[in-house]
Formats: sequence, structure tokens, C-alpha cells
Amino acid sequence: MFEKAKDVYKMQKQARQIKKQLANTHIEAEQEGVKVIINGEQEVVEVNISEDALQDPRKLEKTLLQTFNKAVKKSQQIGAEMMKEVMGDLNFPGMG
Repeated sequence: MFEKAKDVYKMQKQARQIKKQLANTHIEAEQEGVKVIINGEQEVVEVNISEDALQDPRKLEKTLLQTFNKAVKKSQQIGAEMMKEVMGDLNFPGMG
């Protein structure tokens, strides 16, 4: 019983560490003159739009959506991989 409580505490501690790492991890997605940088917590850090991309507002809207979605997906994959490592270390049945 106490062993499981220790494992849960260890997992919470590792999850907090991962959250800090994710906040400091920058994920970049770029497409058709639009570059989006988000951190691992999926907060926007930077957006750059080239002069060429500004020429067609409708295309720019679509490109912005696609680029943001691409960055978010990358962020989710990185976060999932980091959490998978933690879950695997703890050897909980059915996890990892």
C-alpha cells in the first residue's frame, strides 16, 4: 500500500519536472512564409509572417491555421513521449 503511494508521489514529482521542461521547450512549425513557435505547454512564443505571405489575406488565414495546428500536434507528441517515459519508469500495470 505504501509502495503505491510512494510511486504516485514519485510520478507527481516527475510530472512537475516535465511541466517545467515543456515550458522551456520551443517547438517550431513553418509553412508558406509563416513561422509559429510555441512552447511545450502550447503557449505561443513567437509568430513570424513573411512579406510574401501578407500579400494574400485569405491564403494567410488558412496558412496560419495550418501552421498553428502543426505546432500544437508536435507539442502534443513531445509531451506524450515525455510522459510515456515517466509512466514506463513506474511500472504501473497496464501503463507505459
